[in-house]
Amino acid sequence: MRTFILAAVLTSSAWSQQAPFPTAGKVERLDPALDALIPAEAKIEVIASGFTWSEGPVWDKANSRLLFSDVPNNIVHQWTEKEGLATFLKPSGYTGATEYSKESGSNGLAFDNEGRLLFCEHGDRRVSALTMTGGGKITAADRFDGKRFNSPNDLCVHPKGWIYFTDPPYGLPNGAEDPLREIDQFGVYRIDPDGKVHSIIGDLKRPNGVTLSPDSKTLYIAQSQGDEAWLMSYPLDDQGNVGKGKILYDATPLSKKDKGMPDGLKTDHQGNIWCTGPGGVLIITPQGKLLGRILTGHLTANCAWGDDGSTLYMTADYYIMRIRTTAKGTGF
Repeated sequence: MRTFILAAVLTSSAWSQQAPFPTAGKVERLDPALDALIPAEAKIEVIASGFTWSEGPVWDKANSRLLFSDVPNNIVHQWTEKEGLATFLKPSGYTGATEYSKESGSNGLAFDNEGRLLFCEHGDRRVSALTMTGGGKITAADRFDGKRFNSPNDLCVHPKGWIYFTDPPYGLPNGAEDPLREIDQFGVYRIDPDGKVHSIIGDLKRPNGVTLSPDSKTLYIAQSQGDEAWLMSYPLDDQGNVGKGKILYDATPLSKKDKGMPDGLKTDHQGNIWCTGPGGVLIITPQGKLLGRILTGHLTANCAWGDDGSTLYMTADYYIMRIRTTAKGTGF
């Protein structure tokens, strides 16, 4: 197996590698239980490169392809094993006539229960929906109590149709201090199927990634904030409301020695949380035990299950990577 030397200087255009794919990084095994999730022979493959900041991956089952955002370049790419890399949508998150911010494009992507592709749009400051059968986007939500969101970042969809999303300041031109900011909190919100928006968490400093447990009874939130680099856990009731949250895993010590903060995350059928963070991807049990890490060698923003649900795709700065596992992702 070839080893891929991660280049310090990249060309400005994105590219996709041909199989056999180069490899990078390694798996750090901290608990024997990880062996049942990631085989000893598993390699981290580099399948595409040349992006400014890759984010928000989602697997499109109907078309057997990976979709992901390049936030600064305001574009969503698609990648397939057969065809490689192509443009899916541009612009993806900002449609203004003038320059806006360094991170104006779409970020998190997800499919809703109707098969529509949902976008967290930094520049247009909304959650939008796109039917895959033609037509343009519609706005799912762009305000709470009449005030515009900061920059919706990541989202997930409940089986009952509720859309949960986070709203930190990363897409605003001047971040938290931007004069365009209208909402005091960096909140977590729920969009009901009828379009009503609820603020469900308002006391986090930098909510980022969001996902559900496989039984949809727990909401997980990654917080990317200095000495509060946490993976949070919140119980959900039958109406979609959250109970009292707790710190499931404190990644602050790891973040002081390895680059990265808790960011995007997904769960598997056993309830383990695969959370991007210091070093790459952290694999954490539902009880908060760290089993190990997928060390990509680069700041890793998000991840998504693909193929048959056992391949973990990772957006790692200017790379797209993947690793074959023996886990099965939630939603497959």
